Amino acid sequence: MTQGVRSRVERVLSEINGGYAIAYGLGLAAINAAFTLLRPRGIAITAGYHGTHNVIQTYGRDRGLKVVDLDDDFEGVDICWVETPLNPTGEARNLRHYADKIHSRGGLLMVDATFAPPPLQYPFKWGADIIMHSASKYLGGHSDLLGGVLIVKTLEEWGKLWADRIVFGSVMGSLESWLLLRSLRTLHLRIPRQSANATALARWLNSIASTPKVQSFDGVTGGVIKKVWHSSLQSEDASGWSPTQQMEGGHSPTFAILLESAEFASSLPFSLKYFTPATSLGGVESSIEQRMRSSPGEDPRLIRISVGIEDVSDLKQDMRAALRALSATGAKL
Repeated sequence: MTQGVRSRVERVLSEINGGYAIAYGLGLAAINAAFTLLRPRGIAITAGYHGTHNVIQTYGRDRGLKVVDLDDDFEGVDICWVETPLNPTGEARNLRHYADKIHSRGGLLMVDATFAPPPLQYPFKWGADIIMHSASKYLGGHSDLLGGVLIVKTLEEWGKLWADRIVFGSVMGSLESWLLLRSLRTLHLRIPRQSANATALARWLNSIASTPKVQSFDGVTGGVIKKVWHSSLQSEDASGWSPTQQMEGGHSPTFAILLESAEFASSLPFSLKYFTPATSLGGVESSIEQRMRSSPGEDPRLIRISVGIEDVSDLKQDMRAALRALSATGAKL
């Protein structure tokens, strides 16, 4: 029912998140555990990780579950599920806005904060009721473990989740717990570095995207990149909110770019030296993928990038060489 190293990692996660943490074998198991505990009749959710939508679909089977968008009316909604920063774009959402909206209906705000772990963002400060992390990503940080975490506000909630976890057998294994405990010792070093690198790289790529086709920026011809998404590139909304207010420790280490063609997007991940072509992310090594390969339905020109702890000048040089090659050869690499 309990195991020493798993209890230790839960205590550390509780401390750094300001709540009561419980660990699971997968992020998807953590999501399902929250729904099993809360038994929602209605969920508000828009976009984000496709696995979350699959869990909701499975949970709602034969239950008459109501699913609405975040901008819809929340009548009959028990849970507002907000993923921020958003997968795959790394854009931030205003947690206080959604907390006020769902709390006015008597519901709960659940936040998937996988793309902004501490010290970047603390969702409880902005009205979250439950926080979820896929520990496989930035909490793990080395691409060598699978796991999920829920953080709740009270020991009573934690106890109910703990009892359910015994029944369902969805515990985090001893090896994964040990690996995660190892990773948390460097969280305060890894995450700020990854955030700073991603912000610098996203802004640099955005300058390329803003360059006309007949011109070039820093050695890359304009036109090859159509758009860049990242929380650092978001401006204030109509209410005066901006991501920097919520993300006190820095921006997401993940962002997305839209290339000129699907052919470019297919070739780029395999044309780089320092970026690993992979759907898993969050490790100290930078990774990149054409998102449609793992998330069918995405624009085939869309590339998701997770930035590691390498020297950002090396990452820029690597990306510069690959983009120049794409421009020169029409993706025939």
